[in-house]
Amino acid sequence: MADAVIADRVQFAFTVMFHYLFPILTMGLGFFIAVLSTMGLITHHERYVTAADFWVKIFAINFVIGVVTGIPLEFEFGMNWSRLSAYSGGLFGQTLPLEGVYAFFLESGFLGLFLFGRRRVSRVLHWLAGVGVSIGSLLSGYFIVATDAWMQHPVGYAIDSANGTLRLESFWAVMFNPYARSQYLHTINGALLTATYVIAGIGAFYLLSDRHQDFGRLSVTMGVAAGAIFALTQLFPTGDLNSRNVVTYQPIKLATMEGLFETEKGAPIAIIGMPDTDHGKLIDPIYVPDVLSYLAYGDFRARVNGLKSYPKELWPPVELTYYSYHIMVGLGTIFIAQMIFGVVLLWAGRLHRSRWFLWTLMMAVPFPFIANEAGWVVAEVGRQPWLVYGLLRTSDGTSTNVAAGETIFTTLGFAGIYAMLSLLFVFLIGRVIYSGPQEVGEIAQ
Repeated sequence: MADAVIADRVQFAFTVMFHYLFPILTMGLGFFIAVLSTMGLITHHERYVTAADFWVKIFAINFVIGVVTGIPLEFEFGMNWSRLSAYSGGLFGQTLPLEGVYAFFLESGFLGLFLFGRRRVSRVLHWLAGVGVSIGSLLSGYFIVATDAWMQHPVGYAIDSANGTLRLESFWAVMFNPYARSQYLHTINGALLTATYVIAGIGAFYLLSDRHQDFGRLSVTMGVAAGAIFALTQLFPTGDLNSRNVVTYQPIKLATMEGLFETEKGAPIAIIGMPDTDHGKLIDPIYVPDVLSYLAYGDFRARVNGLKSYPKELWPPVELTYYSYHIMVGLGTIFIAQMIFGVVLLWAGRLHRSRWFLWTLMMAVPFPFIANEAGWVVAEVGRQPWLVYGLLRTSDGTSTNVAAGETIFTTLGFAGIYAMLSLLFVFLIGRVIYSGPQEVGEIAQ
């Protein structure tokens, strides 16, 4: 049974992390499509129309691959995690269908209208379609995050005395869960930051290859200017708000993220270090004294509980949580430095001519995806050993009639299918980038 639980966890981790690569970009890129559509409507300028039409092609490819890779997750809830579904289906049955019925169809409907409605509908209706794409993608993200936030901090439920399962008591308590609000803001801000890197990186590619120069300048300018804002807001306030929920509701996760084994007043923050769970310490750490206490409780001398103050069976996987958190924070720091430097170059009028900096923008495109994935590893692995925090352990949520070998076999099948989808994705995206933005002419007056 233990082997089956591990196999189920590995399969879900693999499929959900691969799937999430695509919503990361659609949630962020939809916002910028709406911005460009609005600027095109107001200014009647060709460059914004051209840019919106180009980015919606990238959006559409990500959207389709995201839908395809998201379907197996729904089946895994029933096949591999049937006890979780039986236990908490009364709540999941409210939020997850809303994501599909409202957000998905809203997003896909407006996407079709935006893609094929040019010159077939009015300018205002076409603009509304662009805005609808953004609203649909952002709304879709909220329903998913609200579901996960409920697993992190269960609210609005009651336990059925007859069978021990959960039933929904307050839909609005689930939707406006305090954990959901901060987690959603941090997630969406991360998606917006990712979109800025993609926009700036592809724009830099065109400038470096001396093609589509006006589009390249617009993309680099928009990406760097917006990227500086979202890199900073990823740290504060969204990251700070999300961390405060961890402090309040999941203190064991906090200690794991920071590699804090001993309870301390004036707890330091570890810039680097290697956790040694056998001896309960960090190896070769570099500390900043008292900072963790201040960040957690607003007091440099506040007491922060270490891992040793909790039963070891309640510890999450320390190394994976710790390193994922530090990868996320380290990359976030680099993003802030890079984008602020880009703003300085833009202010000095040298951004579009600084080839070395354009190279760094282009080469940095994968890293926001890595940071987003690392953040979700912290959120989900750091919640262990709980599926529903404080209510249902992970070992109690799997299906009892699915053997480890069956799950391993299907995981290998998913790996093969996803490899082919990856090749298809790279081919389609590469073809769009190679073709470049197509001139569409001035918006009709």
